[in-house]
Amino acid sequence: MSLKQLKDVTYFKLNNEINIPVNGSIPLAKDKEAITAFFKENVEPNRYEADTYIDKLNWLVKEEYLEAEFLEKYKPEFITNLRKELSKFEFHFDSFMAAYKFYNQYAMKNNDGSLYLEDFEDRVLMNALYMADGDEKLANNLAFAMINRRYQPATPTFLNAGRKRRGEFVSCFLLQLTDDMNSIGRTINSALQLSKNGGGVGLNLTNLRAAGAPIKGYDGVAAGVVPVMKLFEDAFSYANQLGQRQGAGVVYLSLFHPDIMEFLSTKKENADEKIRVKTLSLGVTVPDKFYELVKKGETMYLFEPYFVEKYYGKPFAEVDITAEYDKMVANPEIRKTPINARELEQELSKLQQESGYPYIVNVDTVNQANPVDGVISMSNLCSEILQVQTPSVLNDDQTYKVVGTDVACNLGSTNVLNMMTSSDEFGTSVESMVRALTFISETSNLDTVPTVRKGNDEMHAIGLGAMGLHSFLAQNQIHYDSKEAVEFTSVYFMLLNYYTLVASNKLAVEKGSSFKNFEKSAYADGSYFDKYLTHDYFAAVSPKVQELFKGIAVPTIADWTELRDTVKTSGLYNSYRMAVAPNGSISYINDCSSSIHPIVNRIEERQEKKVGKIYYPAAGLATETIPYYKSAYDTDMRAVIDVYAAATEHVDQGLSLTLFMRSTLPEGLYEWKVANNKMTTRDLSILRNYAYKKGIKTIYYIRTFTDDQEEVGANQCESCVI
Repeated sequence: MSLKQLKDVTYFKLNNEINIPVNGSIPLAKDKEAITAFFKENVEPNRYEADTYIDKLNWLVKEEYLEAEFLEKYKPEFITNLRKELSKFEFHFDSFMAAYKFYNQYAMKNNDGSLYLEDFEDRVLMNALYMADGDEKLANNLAFAMINRRYQPATPTFLNAGRKRRGEFVSCFLLQLTDDMNSIGRTINSALQLSKNGGGVGLNLTNLRAAGAPIKGYDGVAAGVVPVMKLFEDAFSYANQLGQRQGAGVVYLSLFHPDIMEFLSTKKENADEKIRVKTLSLGVTVPDKFYELVKKGETMYLFEPYFVEKYYGKPFAEVDITAEYDKMVANPEIRKTPINARELEQELSKLQQESGYPYIVNVDTVNQANPVDGVISMSNLCSEILQVQTPSVLNDDQTYKVVGTDVACNLGSTNVLNMMTSSDEFGTSVESMVRALTFISETSNLDTVPTVRKGNDEMHAIGLGAMGLHSFLAQNQIHYDSKEAVEFTSVYFMLLNYYTLVASNKLAVEKGSSFKNFEKSAYADGSYFDKYLTHDYFAAVSPKVQELFKGIAVPTIADWTELRDTVKTSGLYNSYRMAVAPNGSISYINDCSSSIHPIVNRIEERQEKKVGKIYYPAAGLATETIPYYKSAYDTDMRAVIDVYAAATEHVDQGLSLTLFMRSTLPEGLYEWKVANNKMTTRDLSILRNYAYKKGIKTIYYIRTFTDDQEEVGANQCESCVI
């Protein structure tokens, strides 16, 4: 029976039965029965079959389902043998959700959607062959890294690799605006082009003059940032990937911009329709000076970007506000507006409680940790991408006088659980991942936006992250909110840092070049490595964590010293190597918890289009692991911040950190809650300040579980999360 005519299937009913306790226990066996039924009733009768695997590939090429060029780089015998080896692996999904998600969203189907043209092994093989670019050894390594689910490319890559009719491989983009109409117009066009290709777009509005600022000698005529936000929201609504989904964008603004209160007001529930933005996400960049002014309860001053740029000769976003604040306050040439710092902080907390916005970028923390020459002034739609950009200069016809550099995000994730159970291949796997991500960086078609193309070509930036941390901790009977969890996280990300550096250095040697301005980086002078050379601070200390890393080559001070010297001599190919995305639905395919935050529910309920509810039991859920699978909503967020801080120490970009709160907080969770357990703006302020003090670079959503069983702040960027 064709996929178009399926009737009387049993797998949805079987899956739903896991939510009905039997004798007080969760009937997890029903989910296994659902997987079996799904393959028997859905997949097996509706596969496209051919006499040989090469015959199948030839037909897929002929019918324009697959590109021919990447396949022609390999001998047919190699492809056939690698496919046989993948079959011998006897891959299986561990949950019905994983199997359903893969075949529903990722597996290639024929034109009328009635047949599956590939299984998981085929999608893995196409990715491996495509990203290895003819290198048989790399193709083999990548194929087994993916079939073992040690590595998961981001959705745009995993979905599109090898396909003839496809979107782009890049997850998201970052664009900055300068303070002129040409830049606004050109960036709207760029946002349209990038959104059309499927990626979320981040925009920095900090450089735009505020409402009432002068234009060409006429005072009080500038309209400010809010009308520009409305223009971009309309652009994203129009460029909706052929109607498949809403275009996605986020706008960032400095807390010291005079339009900051109007900016925040656009997300309020009672905002006037003329200014309200419904689909655009909001983010703010927060210098250290803000935390200082709030702590002291002082008046803060908001600075007009037009006058700041006029005085300093560079865009407002590139000025170090913390360092220059007192001079700017005293400077009569810079127009400024006073505001109460604590009132602004209160507005931030109110809005986060109401909507989950804005995202927070602790911009001084970001730049102090940035090893690459230049200024980081914004992030992306999921707050994990933090890279240097340079401004463009435009002619009146919107051609470029000077082409600046913007950002394309090339993402992938390690699966912590499976990386740790394949310990002898840790370094080899990471090198294969870096090479695969670099290939995507080098082959993405970004010609429609010259600034993104230039930044990508010069910097070769990638973002390798992680998923499944809570799954690993629970299955090894470690509580997420424990010292061992923090210790494990630190060592794991130290390993990722080390082996991505090794791989990037190898690429620099092979290609005979490094990223632009490498010689001005903290890598070139060796200072980046100092923290790894003083003592074994990042080594496992507790016996339990030491045992977990048994069999993995953990670098010593001598190893770090040798790497430092090698990098100083021969360079790095990738300007940025690591970033931790939220990666939601793609983690189901990997049968693990998403990203590195705690799970939300032991049995997660998902509302799927047309089919209703599907239930997903946490990976490895069993009698002995249940106590270790505590919901994020019942976890002290300081423990989550501690885990993210441990990873941040080793990640050259950012981590998409979501804070999970309840409208009524669990009793005793936070010691400052004495008389009333209702969440307040004060709770959010305390946690934001705790995150800042722990060195957290960015905060993504504040997700609130309300007393009427709804979630606030749960919208997510599909490019990063699936």
